[in-house]
Amino acid sequence: MKRIGIIGVGEIGRAIVMGLRDGGDETPEVFLSPRGASTAAELSSRYEDVRVCADNQEVVDRSEIVIIAVRRGDRRDALAGLRVDGDKLVINVMAGVANAELRQILATDVPLVRAIPLPSVRERRSVTVTFPSHPESDALFDYLGGALPIADEASFNVFSTLTGTLTTHYSYLAALTSWAAGKGIPEADADRYIRGLFQGVGRALGDEARSLNQLAADHETPNGNNERIRTTWFGPSNVEALNRALDDLLADL
Repeated sequence: MKRIGIIGVGEIGRAIVMGLRDGGDETPEVFLSPRGASTAAELSSRYEDVRVCADNQEVVDRSEIVIIAVRRGDRRDALAGLRVDGDKLVINVMAGVANAELRQILATDVPLVRAIPLPSVRERRSVTVTFPSHPESDALFDYLGGALPIADEASFNVFSTLTGTLTTHYSYLAALTSWAAGKGIPEADADRYIRGLFQGVGRALGDEARSLNQLAADHETPNGNNERIRTTWFGPSNVEALNRALDDLLADL
């Protein structure tokens, strides 16, 4: 596997390193930027052949694949003056930063790939959307759980919009826990039950032979409790409100 550099060692950068280094015998050398210094230092002390570089240019110079994972608002300061030449591949995991803009910032002709790795890459269980398809990025993300190459950037932005719903799911579970606690259930018990309930639902998602609508139907009894909550709380008006929120986010990407 090729040498990999990561500029911006936040949550996603950390997850990528863990997925790469915990995955087996054939693991790449990894070079980390000094951004996110405490995380970078912790990773380099945990894993052999994971090194913290003096600056971002050293990350680029020592790597064959460069993953740029800085926050969108930091992109110009972090990447200013960076030289990316030769046969390198740059993978752009910055939310809301198109490849055309990144190419302008870097002033480079090397291949650029956008990607949406999720934190579950640390367990090599993330399906990572990429654009455009490139054999090296596809191989990297297949190793980390699966690559899903997309044909155009407009479609990529649709998937990026879907990714924006992740914390809403967690907040929904937290709201259920709070409701139960308000009815006198010990919060720890409610939390444990909700986690177990939805972990079971998550495992059902592995059955790709059934559509999501079919999974919902299979978990419902006609006129039962699940149907009642779905139809009274998540009816057509709520779906329409969700669609509007998604459309608004997509328009801003």
